[in-house]
Amino acid sequence: MKIKKRMAHKLITIPPQAKVLDALNLLHQHSIRHLPVVDGETFVGFITEAEIRQVLLLPGGSDITVAEVMNKNPVTIGPEENLEEAARLIYHYKLSGIPVVDHGKLVGIITVGDILAAFIEIMGVLQASSRIDVVLGEQPEAFEKVSRIIKQKGGEIISVGMGNMPEKKKKFYFFRLKKCAVDPIAHALREHGYEVVSVIA
Repeated sequence: MKIKKRMAHKLITIPPQAKVLDALNLLHQHSIRHLPVVDGETFVGFITEAEIRQVLLLPGGSDITVAEVMNKNPVTIGPEENLEEAARLIYHYKLSGIPVVDHGKLVGIITVGDILAAFIEIMGVLQASSRIDVVLGEQPEAFEKVSRIIKQKGGEIISVGMGNMPEKKKKFYFFRLKKCAVDPIAHALREHGYEVVSVIA
């Protein structure tokens, strides 16, 4: 999924010549934790609430401008990048949000909340669902066979993920299905020689 599909388009920004106290007030007013800094239409930096609070503890801190303390080289991402890349950057750099920049112009922002919402939607976690965990083994066609058995027994697959069983040194696939009777599916999979790890009706 592309960043541009999930990023926030309505942005609260601040110019670099503004005071840090104005930036803090803006953060509180809109209940946000970071501000992109924009000079005209050009993205020039990023500032967070934590950075502002540190500055305000200094003598004369309220007179310091955003330009003096903003991060001038923050991590950014393009609108055509994949959501997985944004998630990787946020995890690696311990960020709460990333400015989305296209040819020097700020076009959006993607946050941890946006990414989490997208993955929840993709995985179908909030839908009424059933789940079956299966060890597929080493056969290359196993995934297609298991998927076909599930469908033949009336299961409709919402999403598929992969997990590990460290104690058995095995990988398993978890199939999230639209709410259904999963016992007949599990029985059919076992009959075909697949190890069913767990079933959630």
